[in-house]
Amino acid sequence: MMKPKELTIRGLVLGVLITTLFTAANVYLGLKVGLTFASSIPAAVISMAVLSVVKDSTILENNIVQTVASAAGTLSAIIFVLPGLVIIGWWTGFPFWESFFICLSGGVLGVLFTIPLRRALVTNSDLPYPEVVAASEVLKVGSGTRGEVKDDTGEAREGLVAVILGSVTSAGLAILTGTRIIAGGLTGYVSLGTNAASGYDFAWSLALLGAGQLVGLSVGMAMLVGQIISWAISVPILTAMQPAPAGMSIADHTAAIWRTQVRFLGAGTIGIAAIYTLARLARPVVAGLVSTLSASKAARTTDDRDRDLSPPWIMALAAVCAVIAGWLAFSFARSTVLAHDAVLLTVISVPFVIIVGFIIAGICGYMAGLIGASNSPISGVGILSIVICASIFAIAVRPSADTRPALIAISLFVTAIVFACATISNDNLQDLKTGQLVGASPMRQQIALIVGVGAGAAVVPWVLNLLAKAYGFAGAANVGVLAHNPLPAPQAALISALATGVIGGHLDWNMIGIGALVGIALIILDEILGVLHKLRIPPLAVGIGIYLPMSATFAVIIGAILSHWYERRTRHTPDPERAQRLGTLVASGLIVGESVWGVVNAGLIVALATEAPIALVPASFKPAPWLGVLAFIGIVIFLYRWMLKRSTTAPQAAQRANAA
Repeated sequence: MMKPKELTIRGLVLGVLITTLFTAANVYLGLKVGLTFASSIPAAVISMAVLSVVKDSTILENNIVQTVASAAGTLSAIIFVLPGLVIIGWWTGFPFWESFFICLSGGVLGVLFTIPLRRALVTNSDLPYPEVVAASEVLKVGSGTRGEVKDDTGEAREGLVAVILGSVTSAGLAILTGTRIIAGGLTGYVSLGTNAASGYDFAWSLALLGAGQLVGLSVGMAMLVGQIISWAISVPILTAMQPAPAGMSIADHTAAIWRTQVRFLGAGTIGIAAIYTLARLARPVVAGLVSTLSASKAARTTDDRDRDLSPPWIMALAAVCAVIAGWLAFSFARSTVLAHDAVLLTVISVPFVIIVGFIIAGICGYMAGLIGASNSPISGVGILSIVICASIFAIAVRPSADTRPALIAISLFVTAIVFACATISNDNLQDLKTGQLVGASPMRQQIALIVGVGAGAAVVPWVLNLLAKAYGFAGAANVGVLAHNPLPAPQAALISALATGVIGGHLDWNMIGIGALVGIALIILDEILGVLHKLRIPPLAVGIGIYLPMSATFAVIIGAILSHWYERRTRHTPDPERAQRLGTLVASGLIVGESVWGVVNAGLIVALATEAPIALVPASFKPAPWLGVLAFIGIVIFLYRWMLKRSTTAPQAAQRANAA
């Protein structure tokens, strides 16, 4: 019997094209709201729909496509660190080759470091891998192997329609917002007494609504708690304690209080919650890594479904990546006032990347298996990495007025390599588990993911430069920015602030300390809710809700509530799992459509050198806010009615067709 096709040129090319699209979308979404979306499922659906026209396509080939494309949902998380170099003013843009090799070397190391963990954490593990189950089921439903008929129920085509529908509606709303005929949200500030004030900032973002659909009710409610702590408690108290200076408006004073004080309270909550989450996972992670030692002694096998890249290839690629990391660190240090310490910093950086990168690979791989790559507290890994890296550099080279900025910059630079390693390792074991469930070759998947890393690494710098020039980043100088609508880049802002604090000592430790106490209280509350079997309130998500602007969380909260409602409505439909997958695909489309338009609009802003390149009416167009509300509500009602209708009619139609 002829062996089914798996690692093919057409599969790699299709995967690279999908990676390019989803990486751009994820970079924009991550900078806007601090979240990225898992691209495996929508990539699998698109792959199945495209390859369905080819007679000899197989489930294994579709799996390779989603493996390549999964790099989009992971490597794009490098934006949690890399924009920090622009925020602190060290870079004004993103040099292509430096940014490319940071992503490439760290990403490939992330693949290589998790290969020795595969048997312990995938093959011989009882980890649940929650996201893998959905991805493998999508592949099984939409495709078949060895000449089997594919897509009997039409679910692959229906899934592609769902992705396209979500993409078109979200891009359409974003385009209408760009014309200024409708407004993108409602913003205002209110006085709550003599001095106290607060505000609201509602954004009609379908991409964020889709993100809420994906993260679920628990995370959405946690973000709501964070917004309550931020805008209903902290801002009114602090504005009452610190009256606005003469001549400053309520709006400006309230915004300044939130930006300079409340956000650091959120940073403290994020920090303590991330550390707690990692500490709670320490025991199972160590147990999983220890079991690897015995698993790695297993005899080599000729079974293609249990064969990895060969040890010589692993060692050779790892050596090349280590050389690249060393060259990056040396070149960076040599171009600064730290030139005379460039060799010392390089000697520190390479072992740091290798040792810390390997440890983090095991931690992130285990967390992906335990709670899913999308829910993994990867930002906590970034926080710990920057603190460790900055502390080591500060010990090696004593900070001074001259060296301090360069030490902060190289700390971010080296941490970015480690973070790229962490993001890919967070994904690789999850991909390998998917492959195990569909009978794929681990070695071919590892090759495919390295290809995806290369494709993503080529896209990330280009998209970052485009967005930096068009919108800028919150906290950065943003010289020459055209739209003056800075992207929050929440994790990058926090991590750069921590690097500055460790080396320069300029953080608001009082607010961070209060935030840490809030985080401890939230941890206790979350554990109590767990014991009582009530809805959990993840402390890390609460911290993000405090830290992010309301415009970045409002639609996420709405989406989470609608997700819960939709799940309850479809629980008793003929095929509840199909209904849930449909919701996931529409949500993914919502994110992709608006996010891709955000990148396209950035290109128009830069090309035409205007803040509103497609505006048809002036910014003062009065009906715009209410037209925006109506358009947002109307589209949401339309989408959920469509999903509910398909959830009941499509399975019944498929059953009748199969019976006939």
